[in-house]
Amino acid sequence: MIPAMPASASSARSGSVVRWGRVMGAGLFAALIVFAGVWGSWGTAQHAMLPKGRERGTLTVTDCLPERCEGTFEPLSPGATARPLVRIERSVVVREGHSYDVVLEPGTDVAVRAGLAGVLLAWLPLGGALLLASVVVAGGMRMPRPAWLLALAGAGLLTAAFVLS
Repeated sequence: MIPAMPASASSARSGSVVRWGRVMGAGLFAALIVFAGVWGSWGTAQHAMLPKGRERGTLTVTDCLPERCEGTFEPLSPGATARPLVRIERSVVVREGHSYDVVLEPGTDVAVRAGLAGVLLAWLPLGGALLLASVVVAGGMRMPRPAWLLALAGAGLLTAAFVLS
């Protein structure tokens, strides 16, 4: 016959299993959020961070529509050609009448901001994901220090992007 365990040992064991499940679930969810932020950023960030071999130049914005702005492209890199109409995604940092250093996505007339400002703007989705993941880490995993680090990294990225743009 198996001796009966005291009720306190049984409930402590089930409590630790629930706690482990909560921490693992929240950790996987936080990792998924950060991965989605990287995935969402990389499509634009690769052009801003790795401009070698791509057409680089200056975009002078002449017209802004609700979702994009358009303008003329003056080449700065060898092999780049001047273009009368190039598009760039409209954001709070792109204004009509201003000029921006840009990199063209290969085979298209779509421009991406270049330089430090372009890199920081490209990683904005990751900044938001870090802020969201910090809430999950703090609440679901009950780990306040790593949550603060994630939040500060996300807030720092978002702030730097808008200050340096």
